[in-house]
Amino acid sequence: MNAVHVKNLTVAYDRRIVLNNISFEVPKGSLTAVIGPNGSGKSTLIKALLDLIPYQGRIKIFNQKPSLALNRIGYVPQYFDFDRTMPITVREFLSFISPVQSQQATQICREVKIDNLSNKLIGELSGGQLQRVLIAQALYKNPDLLLLDEPSTGIDIAGAKTFYEVIEHLNKEHGVTILLISHEVNVVYKIADQIICLNTDLICNGPPRYALTEKVMHQLYGPNHEIHRHNHQHKT
Repeated sequence: MNAVHVKNLTVAYDRRIVLNNISFEVPKGSLTAVIGPNGSGKSTLIKALLDLIPYQGRIKIFNQKPSLALNRIGYVPQYFDFDRTMPITVREFLSFISPVQSQQATQICREVKIDNLSNKLIGELSGGQLQRVLIAQALYKNPDLLLLDEPSTGIDIAGAKTFYEVIEHLNKEHGVTILLISHEVNVVYKIADQIICLNTDLICNGPPRYALTEKVMHQLYGPNHEIHRHNHQHKT
């Protein structure tokens, strides 16, 4: 069964085509990464999947229209704008956003490695810590599909490493289907089951080692972009 089915999707803003007749599927339980240069339509794709913008074509999420499947989707944005002087702890933030039972909340925080941050003010968090808090908030819905829009942007190396470990854990151990937009090609090459390459058109779609050819990379990023094809250090 596919978690996401997209057929002939086209999106245009002010007569400018942002996504041009793209089709792909995201298998249930997979970790799928979407890559492409700036302005290639990656974030627009997320908005279409969340039913936030008009589009042409067909989108099915767990065989439902996006508007009917929103309760099965968790979403983590690229940027989360808030007042960092707000005197609210991580625990208070999570309980305010989406109340759940205490035992479940504790388990979720442990899964995303923020159980030691419960009493910390949210404005004092690092970029990586904040992104993991946002993942926890999304998991409070117990989603079947998690959409992540360039979630590691602005995070330092150590924070990004922990972040991707959390993503892999949720996918492999809990079966959460993940659609991850990323600019970190070398990372997603190692962790993704499937790569979708966008540059307005669908440039490639498939397992990373087959889809990310030299020709594809040149189409996306130009002739000087390379992939480091060694084993992923996060795997156990």
